[in-house]
Amino acid sequence: MKRRVPRRSFLRIGGAAAAALALPFSLVFSRRTTRNAPGRFGPLVPDPAGILDLPAGFAYRILERAGGDMEDGYQVPGRPDGMGCFPGPDNTVILLRNHENGPADRKIGPYRAGQSPPAEAYDAASMGGVTRLVLDAATFERRSSNLVLAGTNRNCAGGVSPWGWLTCEENVDARHGYVFVCAATASRVEPPRRLTGYGRFFHEAAVVDPATNIAYLTEDRADGCFYRFKPADPAHPFKGQLQALAVVGARKVEPSGWALGEPREIAWVDIDDPDPRDDTVRKQAQAKGAAVFRRGEGICLSQGVVYLCATAGGPAGAGQIFQLVPAGDGGALAVVAHATHTDELDAPDNITLAPWGELFMAEDGSRGNYLRGVTEDGQIFDFARNARSMSELAGVCFSPDGKALFVNMQEDGLTLAVTGPFPGVAAGADSSIRARTAGPGAG
Repeated sequence: MKRRVPRRSFLRIGGAAAAALALPFSLVFSRRTTRNAPGRFGPLVPDPAGILDLPAGFAYRILERAGGDMEDGYQVPGRPDGMGCFPGPDNTVILLRNHENGPADRKIGPYRAGQSPPAEAYDAASMGGVTRLVLDAATFERRSSNLVLAGTNRNCAGGVSPWGWLTCEENVDARHGYVFVCAATASRVEPPRRLTGYGRFFHEAAVVDPATNIAYLTEDRADGCFYRFKPADPAHPFKGQLQALAVVGARKVEPSGWALGEPREIAWVDIDDPDPRDDTVRKQAQAKGAAVFRRGEGICLSQGVVYLCATAGGPAGAGQIFQLVPAGDGGALAVVAHATHTDELDAPDNITLAPWGELFMAEDGSRGNYLRGVTEDGQIFDFARNARSMSELAGVCFSPDGKALFVNMQEDGLTLAVTGPFPGVAAGADSSIRARTAGPGAG
């Protein structure tokens, strides 16, 4: 098939990082890789419906569209973004899904003409929030959906936690700029549960280590920082100290220029005022020597080890992927992947770990929107491409059994379930979506 973008060599992957930091899963990053090698699942097949290109044998179902009806009387909001998947009762899986809307987005908010915000709305003027989508765990067919959190502002990414979905506001308007926790069991709009201790800044994503209840948080600013919230007592996870990452022996260093596979010792500096009136959290951090990350976005965790994206970092300003190995009040940080040109990598944003251990990432660049994966031996492959528009692919996550990948097409207002021959899925298993093996098609 013809390629719209010239495919040259891809990421330069640092093998030293794997040895020094002891990767807890099968990614080795052991050698220079090539981009778009057919490997893994094969080349992408153009979608006849012009929505999502996938490898042969994979197919998608459109679960919901912006503007559609939800069971609670509200409409599916537009601009779906970050998303997390939870096991549900009665043979269901549950998606909690952000909507990156603000006060000016009334037309694509959750309310129909003449409909008023619920009493539980955090800010009646804002159209951001979280919706809940319930699916059959065997077929991934839609069962129901409803509004969970209303009145927040520009809910961008977030993360799964022991307490439910952490949704993050990428905004610091008055009363905004926080992380909220949403229960996966919420079948109606619930009062907002704001986590003030997680700080007030341009939040992007969050992840919690269930062994310690320490939360790790990214900041989507060109001069942002990387944070953790350390509970004073893991039994009381929302009381504690917000801290920012600093590199030992280097004040206000920019890891954007780091070479691959060179772990640096890190420390954490306290944020004295995590809930300031003005947007000063990162300035407080940098005054104490915290490192500067160029647009921290996606984050995920495996066995206590954290992986995070700096969307505008690296030699070409086209993205980096870091590995952080915490150790008490210190640890080590290394770049495990970066691009030297936008032909190699174009702004990795959301990232997630598949149940079998491979890293999947959604790009948010200017050369088309792809979902890409990294194989066990460090090969980068295309897994999906938004064939409909240049809108962002977001919210990538897997079902707990690894049989489905879920993804949002943000500006198109679509939430999709993708199934096919993922590792561990038995060949020929009964699935109404996987049966269309001639190529992807709309459900």
